[in-house]
Amino acid sequence: MRVIGVDPGTKSFDVIGLEDGRVKLDLSFPSEVVAEEPGKIVKEIEKFSADLIIGPSGYGVPLKHISELTERDRFEMTLVREDELREIPVLIGLQKMVSEMAEKGMNVWFIPGVIHLPTVPEWRKYNKIDMGTADKMAITVLGIHDQAGRLGIGYGDVSFVLLEVGFGYNYAGAVKGGKIVDGIGGTVFPGPAYVNSGALDGELAYLLGRVRKWHLFWGGATVIAANKILQPEEFARRLDEEPFARAWEAMKDGFLKAVASELAVVKDAKEIILSGRLMRIDGLRKDVEELFEEHFGLPVVKLRGLEGMAKEAAQGSAIIADGLAGGEFKGLVEHVEIKKSRGSVLDYVKFPLEV
Repeated sequence: MRVIGVDPGTKSFDVIGLEDGRVKLDLSFPSEVVAEEPGKIVKEIEKFSADLIIGPSGYGVPLKHISELTERDRFEMTLVREDELREIPVLIGLQKMVSEMAEKGMNVWFIPGVIHLPTVPEWRKYNKIDMGTADKMAITVLGIHDQAGRLGIGYGDVSFVLLEVGFGYNYAGAVKGGKIVDGIGGTVFPGPAYVNSGALDGELAYLLGRVRKWHLFWGGATVIAANKILQPEEFARRLDEEPFARAWEAMKDGFLKAVASELAVVKDAKEIILSGRLMRIDGLRKDVEELFEEHFGLPVVKLRGLEGMAKEAAQGSAIIADGLAGGEFKGLVEHVEIKKSRGSVLDYVKFPLEV
């Protein structure tokens, strides 16, 4: 059995193919390819002849086949107004990619974000949209698989807080009893990500007049330090410069607050798991490990995941694809209750919306 998982990241678009639970396809495309040549990625996916594919799901929808997607579903996966699409070419490319896969009759499924899961209590969802996009949910599922395997325990005994430090956005997720029970998504994260600003002060949003989608791709640590988007490796090399050191301290302060919040939800967490683009840079990861060990007294481990180069979200999506197709990870997918996902990302908003 062959399956594919896709991660539409801010910096790269990754594809993992599994055959009977083992990695057989491992591809990574710069996000510019999605914007300029989405058909190139579709062609590579098609060549693998997968039985089931997890598509680029954005903010997520309740588990749904590509043939069932409505225009409203497509909007809710990106949450960008039509008049702003031209400002973010990668989102236009993503929409074209979904259309091409639909036209080819590919067996593509779209997965939920954290807010769609029934394992997250409703009271945690009020006036939230971004509790963790579909890719962050997939990373958390990969974390459940990882801890269960490393510690030799059943899914029901898995408990951790996961911190994902990506190129664009941060995320903290809480897992208790092997189920996702909370999440802090990038646009409500209590501190800057590398590119995104983190939680946007309501007074700032008011003074902006109208918050546009591109605002969610700005204001993070690289902007604080250099007023432009640098490669993370250059940022890490320049931490002896005061603007970079201050920006990194701001990031770490947000990490600390987010993880502390989720540890309040998962009081019996066995460990803190680190994931994401910036946590592959040894110096940055070791700094975070020392910070967490000092403050929380828990083991801090790097998400091991599957073999291969692709990002963790693509791996998690591939695991979900395998489980949905009845493969090796069927039990895991059933345990996390993805098939019971429901509702809309907008269901819990108590403000009038112009959408």
